Amino acid sequence: MSWLNPEQKTLDTRAADATLSAMSSQASQARNIRTPGLLAWLRLVRVFQKVDRASSDSLRCRQLSPAQLDVLAKVGSAEGISQQELADALLVTKGNVCQLLDKMEGNGLLERRPDGRVNRLFLTDQGRQVHDDVVPRHDTLLAEQFSTLTEDEQRELLRLLRQLDHALERA
Repeated sequence: MSWLNPEQKTLDTRAADATLSAMSSQASQARNIRTPGLLAWLRLVRVFQKVDRASSDSLRCRQLSPAQLDVLAKVGSAEGISQQELADALLVTKGNVCQLLDKMEGNGLLERRPDGRVNRLFLTDQGRQVHDDVVPRHDTLLAEQFSTLTEDEQRELLRLLRQLDHALERA
């Protein structure tokens, strides 16, 4: 640009600045477009956080975390499940499950029984009592959280979430 006179450089710089400013403004506007999918995602996260908070609060008196409740519920409904099957069912890593199981085994809620190369999981008598007390109450709490929707609306929500879940599995 050395061949341009100083006045021309200034005009070119102003034009470039104006172009960049317009592009920046367009990009900013594009980021602020709230599509129905984005709004649904944000609302889903918000609803999840509220339900999760209520769930955590109800479990605190039993000194259980939501993750431990998930383990109790899954092992309670499928005694003899392997650690890997549990990890797969809960969508977590085997390492995360091991930490949970170590703590729950230490608290006397479940036991691991070797079966060849895998550990099978079983509730202890104490674990069964906690399961039988906490899981039904927790299920009732969750049902109450969704009671603002009619049964048909709940079914429709379930259908839509299942459809989205299956589509994301294929992606």
